[in-house]
Amino acid sequence: MEIILGMSLFVGALFGAGVCYLWLRANAKHTFSQVMLEVKAKAKAIENETQLLVKSAEVTIKENELVQEREFQNRFAKLDVRHRALLLQEKELASKEEGLKLSEKKLLEKENKLEKLEILKQDEISKAVESMQHIASFTKEEAKAYILAKVEEQSRADIADIVRRYEQEAKQEGEKKANYILAQATTRYAGEFAGERLINLITLPSDEHKGRIIGKEGRNIKTLEMLLGVDIVIDETPGVIMVSSFNLYRRAIATRVIEILVEDGRIHPGRIEEIHEKVQEEFETKTYEEGENIVIDMGLFPMHEELVRLLGRMKYRASYGQNALAHTLEVAKLARVMAAEMGGDEKLALRAGLLHDIGKALTQDFGGSHVDIGADLCRKHGEHPTVINAIYAHHGLADPDSVESAAVCAADKLSAARPGARREVMESFSKRVKEVEAIALSKAYVDQAYAINAGREIRVIVNAQKMSDNEMVLLSKEIAKEIEEKVQYPGEIKVNVIRETRAVNYAK
Repeated sequence: MEIILGMSLFVGALFGAGVCYLWLRANAKHTFSQVMLEVKAKAKAIENETQLLVKSAEVTIKENELVQEREFQNRFAKLDVRHRALLLQEKELASKEEGLKLSEKKLLEKENKLEKLEILKQDEISKAVESMQHIASFTKEEAKAYILAKVEEQSRADIADIVRRYEQEAKQEGEKKANYILAQATTRYAGEFAGERLINLITLPSDEHKGRIIGKEGRNIKTLEMLLGVDIVIDETPGVIMVSSFNLYRRAIATRVIEILVEDGRIHPGRIEEIHEKVQEEFETKTYEEGENIVIDMGLFPMHEELVRLLGRMKYRASYGQNALAHTLEVAKLARVMAAEMGGDEKLALRAGLLHDIGKALTQDFGGSHVDIGADLCRKHGEHPTVINAIYAHHGLADPDSVESAAVCAADKLSAARPGARREVMESFSKRVKEVEAIALSKAYVDQAYAINAGREIRVIVNAQKMSDNEMVLLSKEIAKEIEEKVQYPGEIKVNVIRETRAVNYAK
């Protein structure tokens, strides 16, 4: 019985184990199938995502290819334009070269003709001398001198005719190119000009501040004028005082010092010295920053700190009423455009124009010629030789040695001669007019000479009976050259020689 019971228990256990095994197996299969489904779903999702990424990458690649293709086409188009421009330039150069060859050929032919004519002339002179010796009883030397005088007189008329003809041709071509360059330069630059006066007006809160500025026994106003180097005018005008000085820099400092003192209310010698020192430091910093901004805007770094500071200080300097900094910027920009049109270095022309009057920033403090001061400064701080040459050349102390230097000279004359740009001293103006008229009147066959158009033109009236039209050309050149050598003047002076014939009669 016990054995049977044990066997039944064993069988039951075996059956339970089998059932448990079957259940676990079925459960494992179910779990495995679920895991497989999840894995397949994830694999499918990854596959889809991969396909999307591949498609996105293909689209990006195609877009990049399109962008690169467009850039390539644009570059190709630009290169094609440049290529065409170069071809045109080559054609122009070739045509110019051919023209030069033709001109050279013509000159050689003319030289040969002149040589032949010279030989014929000498033969004719020899024959004429011999015949005059026999006919007029002249000695050989007298006959030769007489004939040479006649030949010289005739040659002068011929030379004047040739000069006039070639001068007209050169003038036509030169005017076209010059007008083009000047038009390009002036149309690309428009300047604003500030007209500084000799006084600054300071508005006061009340008239009692005038008494404070004067101080006890005039101590405050004396201290102000001594420290600031200006004249302070306190008159009956209500609520206003005037600061007067020819030095714009000192006048600006003085104006700022007085404004601070008026706002502060404490006005006494100690406070005046303190404020003056503070404002002076502020102006030094401000002028350096202004000069630095100019150099940065024009792309001219590196430049020595001293030159940068003096550039900023030129804002407070005027020449014949024209602001020095405004004039300098105008010259620099005009010179850059001219140099570019003439095939020069734009940056170098811009730098030379910016520094051509740098010496003016120191002339009010140290005196002397701003040309020498500016050239010494630039030489000291290692500026380019062209810059130094431009400083000397723009006042005629040297010949321009480059396109850039010549551009600065032309731009300086343009800026100075512009109507309204400068105010001249009456005494120097009158002196210049008299000198110009005297030079013209000193020439032979000149009846009258008048300086007109503010001394920028001289009209010379010659004797029509004694001077031909061709000789007028030579006379105008002689007068112009002598004016250049002997007279100092801004801009240019037009020499206008007039020859006219009048027939006068009377009815009685």
